Amino acid sequence: MSFIIDKEELKPGLIIFRRGDVAHKNWYCRIKLPKADRYKTVSLKTSDLHEARNRAYDYDADVRFRIKHEVPIFNRPFSEVAKEYTEAQRSRAKMGEITHERVKKIESVIKAQLNPYVGTTQVSLIGQDRWANYPTWRREHGKGRLRDQVSDATVEYEMAIFGAIMSFAVRKRYIPASQKFEGKPNFKTMRRDAFSIEEYRALHTRGRTWVKAADKKPASQWYRVVTYNFVLIMCNTGMRPPEARNLRWRDISYGKDKDGRELVILSVRGKDKARQLVAPPSVGEYLERIRGISKATEPDDPVFTTYQGETANSLYKALIRDLLTESKLREGPSGIPRSTYSFRHTYATFRLSEGVDVYFLAQQMGTSVKMIEEHYGHVNAVKHADRVLHGMGSWEPVQSDEQATPETSKSGKAGTARSEPPRPRKNPKK
Repeated sequence: MSFIIDKEELKPGLIIFRRGDVAHKNWYCRIKLPKADRYKTVSLKTSDLHEARNRAYDYDADVRFRIKHEVPIFNRPFSEVAKEYTEAQRSRAKMGEITHERVKKIESVIKAQLNPYVGTTQVSLIGQDRWANYPTWRREHGKGRLRDQVSDATVEYEMAIFGAIMSFAVRKRYIPASQKFEGKPNFKTMRRDAFSIEEYRALHTRGRTWVKAADKKPASQWYRVVTYNFVLIMCNTGMRPPEARNLRWRDISYGKDKDGRELVILSVRGKDKARQLVAPPSVGEYLERIRGISKATEPDDPVFTTYQGETANSLYKALIRDLLTESKLREGPSGIPRSTYSFRHTYATFRLSEGVDVYFLAQQMGTSVKMIEEHYGHVNAVKHADRVLHGMGSWEPVQSDEQATPETSKSGKAGTARSEPPRPRKNPKK
């Protein structure tokens, strides 16, 4: 049976017809868009021929009015337009214009983030305000791939896809050109919530109590011991979570610096890059604690595993959340929940506050000097407070080494880098 039956041309570019694949006898009209090889089909919702003709003319006039005044012709939800955009990108990938991997990333962003945000909203109703509010929504309702905090780079990438879909809708004439998003996302970079020295000491102390408070099940005790030492390792190395997940026992070696001091050398790998970082001897102690109870200790086995000896893909996320909650350190000053990445930020903050050169720190952490300066510039303001406040009435510069803080080295020179964040001091025996 033919799909279109009883077709009647009312004028060039405008026809009415019935459908042969439905039981009812209602009429439809099809309107050809001027200067485009596209059509808009509308149900006229009447079986009366005379009424169908009148309604078809009305719809034709409405379409022409919309085109003249740049009003959207098609009423489509964002999810439908996004799907059409993805198909267009898939065609580009087949032609070699973009990679298939990029198409997968686009699909993932649409499914996981954009559709929950505006998927059911008619694309014609999405304006600049929805674009501008996306960063706030994303951080309140979403999570990063490997962290609780969503990075600026991730939000910018997702908004680029958001904007590309809206530009696609303009080209398809689903929305007017005036509805295209303009400019780049404007949002304030969130400061990474590191732990202060006092908070780190509290976490260190609470961590030992937390380990002892585990229930009697061997697995529960095992997980708390490993998680606690994992936290100490992350705070003393600055590793990224993916690098910790990829760490194998063969990647750990020991050496000495030019002055003969012992150190731990870790060969770490992220998604694409590999590098070496150095750590104090205490990190070797923490690693040996884990090795001593692990069921996977061969050279190619992962360092951080589950109780059964398999790779710990979550990196003890739930346990870390529990430890931070019990320590009353779950949220940082910004009100954002802390995550495993906070340990990396703690490492960077402590190193900078101890006077480590930003160039060497960038190499150690596998990042750029620019990133260090952008995200941790506030640390330098504190480190150089004597210079910043010099000359102010209530501020007196340090006059002698006797006034040095507890964090200075034994030589009395302030700013000497420590090998690790300070540990809590034990109460002296009375």
